[in-house]
Parts: sequence; C-alpha cells; structure tokens
Amino acid sequence: MGTKLYVGNLSYETTNANLEALFGTYGAVRSAQVIMDRDTGRSKGFGFVEMQESNAAQEAIRALNDQEHLGRRLTVNEARPREERGGAGGGRRRF
Repeated sequence: MGTKLYVGNLSYETTNANLEALFGTYGAVRSAQVIMDRDTGRSKGFGFVEMQESNAAQEAIRALNDQEHLGRRLTVNEARPREERGGAGGGRRRF
C-alpha cells in the first residue's frame, strides 16, 4: 500500500508533472496532483503525492520538507485522512 503525502506552499506555476518529477527522484510515484480552484482554474498552492513505498515517502519528507522549490519553501508531511464535511452549508435561513 502507498503513502499519501501533503505538499504545501507550492509555487502557483507547479504542475502535476513537475510535482511527480520532484518526488520521483525518491521512489515510484503512484499519483501527483496539484489542487486547483474550481472557480478560477488556478492552483490553490498545495497538492498531494502518493508514493508506492512508505520508505521512499519518508525519504522524500526528510529531503524536501522546508526546502526551496520554484522560489517557495515546501511543507511536506504525511497527509491526514480527509474529514467529512457537512452537506447543508453554513448559511442561516430567515423566514
């Protein structure tokens, strides 16, 4: 089973291919995705990388966390499980 990593503080020019190439130097990458804003189509400045081997993921964290990439200092750590979000929204109804 792979290890999913959170990558924060990405340059807005970073692409999925850039992210995959960066992490690919530490081991096999299953997937690499820069998260995009649905409305603007621009990067939100973070993404996720799934590494095939957990030891390669740990090596990537050690090597890349707090290192500069495309002019920004990266934050790299293991991704936390996604939290369930309420479906109703936060607005108040007025009658």
